[in-house]
Amino acid sequence: MPKKCVLILLDGLGDRAQADLDHRTPLQAADTPCLDKLAAMGSTGLYHAGKIGRPLPSENAHFALFGFPENEFPGRGPLEGLGADVPLGDNDVAMLAHFASVLRTLDDELILRYDRVCGTPEEIDALYAAMAGFELDGVRVDLHRTGGMFSVLTLRGDVSPHITDSNPMVDGRPLSAIEPMSGHVDDPATVRTARVLTEYLRQAHLRLAGAEVNGIRARQKLPSINGLVTQRAGRLCPCTPMAARYGLRGLSVASGVMYRGMARFLGMDFHRMKDSSDPGRDLARRIDFASTALDWYDFIHVHTKAPDQAAHTKRPGAKVKAIESLDKGLAEAIDPLLRNDDVLVVVTADHSTPSGGTLIHSGEPVPLLFNGPGVRRDGVDRFDEIGVACGALGSMRGDELMHMILNYTDRARLGGIRDTPVTRAHWPGDYRPFTVTDREER
Repeated sequence: MPKKCVLILLDGLGDRAQADLDHRTPLQAADTPCLDKLAAMGSTGLYHAGKIGRPLPSENAHFALFGFPENEFPGRGPLEGLGADVPLGDNDVAMLAHFASVLRTLDDELILRYDRVCGTPEEIDALYAAMAGFELDGVRVDLHRTGGMFSVLTLRGDVSPHITDSNPMVDGRPLSAIEPMSGHVDDPATVRTARVLTEYLRQAHLRLAGAEVNGIRARQKLPSINGLVTQRAGRLCPCTPMAARYGLRGLSVASGVMYRGMARFLGMDFHRMKDSSDPGRDLARRIDFASTALDWYDFIHVHTKAPDQAAHTKRPGAKVKAIESLDKGLAEAIDPLLRNDDVLVVVTADHSTPSGGTLIHSGEPVPLLFNGPGVRRDGVDRFDEIGVACGALGSMRGDELMHMILNYTDRARLGGIRDTPVTRAHWPGDYRPFTVTDREER
């Protein structure tokens, strides 16, 4: 039976039926001989990291599929901060922030003109230079540059993460007011946080609107970069690491800052591999690296963002091409894993990303396959959202994926076994040996 698992995560792989593809999903329309071969060799099914129909962002979905409970999730902001080496105290609040183009109305509302706007490196430098530090009511606000227009914003003091976003995420909509979340409206720290962040964002607009760089852009008839939008506030919290929770030495192989932060938070190691214009080749290189790392790790997460990024263009054909490229990369690198009887190969996605319509992510489940010694073979020979629906794995949700990985690597704990004072999901536990003589006597 397998002793280790390589989880190949094709981010945003799931989709909806698209009219441009004869009412097929991009995965159905794509030519995927390698994925189909893997499906025919093992068990298939559907997976959703939360509740069917509920769209999830990658960070929440990954947290669940790694087997961690929702009440230990710190928020996207802190994960991004950890990944970018932003100093975070236990009580600091962190959130995502990026520059945008906004329009000011006669009622002094700010309308999101362009959520994503381009600027030269020199322009971006000037924008950050305009955003000096800010302090109000004993709260310090800092903007930490993480890449291009994107940053992590931190608040330090008597603050709270229980506030709303300012970014509506759709061009043409007004920015949303910063308010305490329901249940926290009478909490002084939350009220203070909302007030301080509101004033900071107002000042950010005034500073950016008056910055010389935007005067130059106006003369060039380019949209002003005159707003800062925020979302997904959070705070670090206690979390049982993967090795203690599941008995697995974990590694994440990915390109994104957030995945580095999540690995650090969950007690996993991280190996960054940059993206190129060839997603299939990128995936092959990551799988090759995972194959060489199996002597040191029990669980390796191999991630590619290519399907998700293609879907966000809202061009179904672009997603088909990305999927076909990944299938070729998979075919190039998968054989060493398939020949290794110690390895369980799992392929799935974190969520569905529709390549049409207005939703960012959608709530349909994604295809899932398990391949390795001892894995049941169910007769499914096509890896897509419809073909796998009748597979032997059925419809799995949340942390059931990690429990099935423990099951097929012979680490699953039989219910009722108590070999350690704190019961974990894995077996055997890291228990203290029994001795005949009292340790204190020796």
